[in-house]
Amino acid sequence: MAIAMQNTISLDSQAMISLRDLRVSYGEREILHGVTFDVQRGETLVILGGSGSGKSTLLRTLVGLEKPNSGEIWIKGKNLAAIADAEMDDIRKKLGMSFQGGALFGSMTVGENVALPLREHTKLEESTIQIMLRLKLEQVGLEGFEYYMPSQLSGGMKKRAAVARALAMDPEILFFDEPSAGLDPIIAAGIDQLILELKQAFKMTIIVVTHELASAYLIADRMVLIDKGNVVAFGTTAEMRASTQPRVRQFLDRVAEPEVARELDYLQMLTEAPRVSGRERS
Repeated sequence: MAIAMQNTISLDSQAMISLRDLRVSYGEREILHGVTFDVQRGETLVILGGSGSGKSTLLRTLVGLEKPNSGEIWIKGKNLAAIADAEMDDIRKKLGMSFQGGALFGSMTVGENVALPLREHTKLEESTIQIMLRLKLEQVGLEGFEYYMPSQLSGGMKKRAAVARALAMDPEILFFDEPSAGLDPIIAAGIDQLILELKQAFKMTIIVVTHELASAYLIADRMVLIDKGNVVAFGTTAEMRASTQPRVRQFLDRVAEPEVARELDYLQMLTEAPRVSGRERS
């Protein structure tokens, strides 16, 4: 049975990431309402939720792009909610982020995009950087594409290039924001397989935000379901599948909200209603 989380101040000493009563607001509107859970070292956690659930805000907060109003985010023994910006910059060097649209710089070649973190944050010789960027491209199946421009790549190839850039600094934690978004099923399956291969090869901790259940079931060790800024359920794939919680079942079974269902029924009625010609009306 999927486990609904309860807030606690205790920390799991074995966890790579620990969230405790995390609250994030935009202006006066609170988006995350006391989120608490742990991510174990070397596991893949999938964050599920519908549009507007708060899952993207949660991801942005985990990588330091949003500041929490209260609560704690523990990564590698540091509370990100309480450290200075300079210390946060050091931690970010151990985090890799693959953005939803790839976020590649269009004026740079694929190789330049991948090499950018190395040039910005290390003092490596250029010859070493060239070797490393080719290794990262090879790891994601883009060997030989370093001189291509992003505009010359397909959607799936852009995603892979973004992953190569995220891997450039050999991160301990890798974050994905909707890795399958906008891809056809075959290409999306390739990205899922890439995530599995990266986990197997590097034993890294991976956090994936998605609403694609097929991908989630394939890659996740555990899942957390976020709804309206709250943790609804947390557990293994099997526990989530077996859950009888109404909100979990609604999400996993793809059941529309009541008001949405009524609108769909009304539209279907209009579509199926017999058309009356002008002569018949008269």
